Amino acid sequence: MAKAKKKTKKSGTKKNKLGVKNSLVNNINARKKNGTSRSKKKKTVSKKAYARMQKNWGRKKGKKTKKSGKKKR
Repeated sequence: MAKAKKKTKKSGTKKNKLGVKNSLVNNINARKKNGTSRSKKKKTVSKKAYARMQKNWGRKKGKKTKKSGKKKR
């Protein structure tokens, strides 16, 4: 006789290393609850990166073209 396999229930939501469902709000609240924070150096934007962002402010993005399988002749 073959052994009967037990079916294990899988939870519908995956949990991350903080033990909560993956979402921005859940992650923020879990970090707050644990008292986990980043150092000032890691949580601020560098002057160099900020300057690069400023260069792109106000620029309009080019229109994206749709790719289709058919070629025009």
